[in-house]
Amino acid sequence: MRISIYAAGLLAAACVAVLGGCKPADDAPHAAAHAAVLPKPAVVQVAQVVTPSAPASPALTPAAQVGAKLFFDPSLSGSGKMSCATCHDPNHAYAPANNLSVQLGGKDGKQPGTRAVPTLMYKEYTNAYSDTFENPDMISAPGPGGGLTWDGRANTIAEQAAIPLLAPNEMAADSKAAVVDAVRRGVHAEAFRQAYGANVFDDTERAFSLVGAALQAFQVEDRSFHPYSSKFDRYRTNKVGGALTDAELRGLRVFLDPNKGNCMACHLIGGGNDGSQDMTSDYSFAAIGVPRNREIPANADPKYFDLGLCGPLRTDHRPGRDKGAKETCGMFKTPVLRNVATRQAFMHNGVFHALEDVVRFYNTRDTAPQTWYPSDGKGRVNKYDDLPAQYRANLDEQMPLDQRRAGSKTPMTDAETQDLIAFLKTLTDGFVPPANAAQPANTVANAAAEFAAEHGAHAVKSK
Repeated sequence: MRISIYAAGLLAAACVAVLGGCKPADDAPHAAAHAAVLPKPAVVQVAQVVTPSAPASPALTPAAQVGAKLFFDPSLSGSGKMSCATCHDPNHAYAPANNLSVQLGGKDGKQPGTRAVPTLMYKEYTNAYSDTFENPDMISAPGPGGGLTWDGRANTIAEQAAIPLLAPNEMAADSKAAVVDAVRRGVHAEAFRQAYGANVFDDTERAFSLVGAALQAFQVEDRSFHPYSSKFDRYRTNKVGGALTDAELRGLRVFLDPNKGNCMACHLIGGGNDGSQDMTSDYSFAAIGVPRNREIPANADPKYFDLGLCGPLRTDHRPGRDKGAKETCGMFKTPVLRNVATRQAFMHNGVFHALEDVVRFYNTRDTAPQTWYPSDGKGRVNKYDDLPAQYRANLDEQMPLDQRRAGSKTPMTDAETQDLIAFLKTLTDGFVPPANAAQPANTVANAAAEFAAEHGAHAVKSK
């Protein structure tokens, strides 16, 4: 996505003007609305906890209540030991609690995955996948966007929930019928009937789909999945305690600057899908050529490549068989950046384990490729080693990944990268302002307007 500084200012101003009336003003800590319906901790890997400082959820519907129970229930897995919360820990922004590039699952709990497990937070505004997705920035041309998972192959949260339930290297249930049988024989059977009817188990296919629907209801209704309780949320709504430090404010400017971080180009701040605001993703797909992660066992096969939209897990964009598929190879979903500083594995393949490394990669992928990619015996760097040469035309060329010459000046200075990291940390939920916090002197709109005044409200030419 390409965007002008002027557009960034308008989006930021809209964020301030509109969102003040969209988010709860109640700053009370999150009451554990669904804690009462969780299974006993003795049989659950993850404790009964929720994201701190989220506004209390309204009373959950029966579907969401049973969904909460199922989310923490290991009996749905083939091993009887793995629940959704095993990989999506509420104490870690509904992402893994460890720094493994891929998580271990399967009936023996030892089978490695092929991709990093993403957070489940802030998914409620994700639209279904489309090859001609209308980008919420209202500027970019339609292109691949939407959908859940790294390759967008699930159109709803319910569809996404079904994937790990049946994947042999994840929860590894034998079949849909096995999942339904586990619910029918388990302690949540009556709650499931109350939510979906006395005869819900008569039709296995429908009952399985309703397991996904219940998990979706929980994730949509319970505010621990979208608390909007970060420092940035206080800042953008001009609430007490939201004043950014000088470093954080400089980092926001780097985030917006199309000649620096240019994060705004894909990690959208401003109006989004269906009235959403500041989701920090435009839901688009991009190929950025991250290094091959040799810690993933599947990558031991030199012929194996995870190409995102064109496979291997997604099967409807096959090069040479499906029209336009070749142009999508290497593209992965743009994740939300909310709570990014809490993550311990980054990118679709978990190749990075520190936020600083991610920012440094964006800044120096082209200027110092030897830092990120292997070299042969003659010192020649094998750049883009996880993307076959025939698909490298798909690489995004937006700043800071503009494929500039090795050894040239980086888009950001070291100080600017540190400022950017400081800003990204303000996106972490659960922020508690100091007792003597003052009203913020700056707003998002002011920051964008000041930057535009300094640099000129010029548009950046689209590709």
